[in-house]
Amino acid sequence: MITDQTRVPRVIESVQALPKGSAVLFRDYELPCRLEAAKAVREVCLRRRLRFLVAGNGHLAAHLRADGIHMPESGVESARSWRRRRPEWFITVAAHSHKSLWRAARAGADAALLSPVFATVSHPDITPMESLKFASLTFQSPLPVYALGGINAKTASRLFGTKLCGIAAVSGLGLSSALPIGPKINYPPAFYST
Repeated sequence: MITDQTRVPRVIESVQALPKGSAVLFRDYELPCRLEAAKAVREVCLRRRLRFLVAGNGHLAAHLRADGIHMPESGVESARSWRRRRPEWFITVAAHSHKSLWRAARAGADAALLSPVFATVSHPDITPMESLKFASLTFQSPLPVYALGGINAKTASRLFGTKLCGIAAVSGLGLSSALPIGPKINYPPAFYST
């Protein structure tokens, strides 16, 4: 699950509905009360035993005792620095190409969020890679990959058979979600496609 209070304002309810094994990537960069919002999400994650990551701010992640961080593609070198400081953290990096997947791996990232896989409302001007290119990139990737961008019930099914570790979404599954890919996806009870 990737938080975005603008697109999915019911963040706490969404976190509470996530299946076991999920992770929450707290993004919401522009919130004036980012620290307070992050604390509220972290509390729910602790109670539900969900992994909690903070996007783009290692100091905030450390302050909140997060399980890790997510860095933008341009911040891949920051991932290297945080890997040295916090070897126990789960570190993800945004990636948009073969080259960026390798840069993330060399920086010590544990996984990459590869996007946009499909057409997405948040970035309508960016050409999506679609299933075949995504499959090729994940097959060649030196680290585990989560699919991001335009993920919904229909498009997620087009990713079966690719070498990925999961899917990530803000609003495409009705709830902000990161669900493991396997023979069957068990969506939260409040699942609906937007």
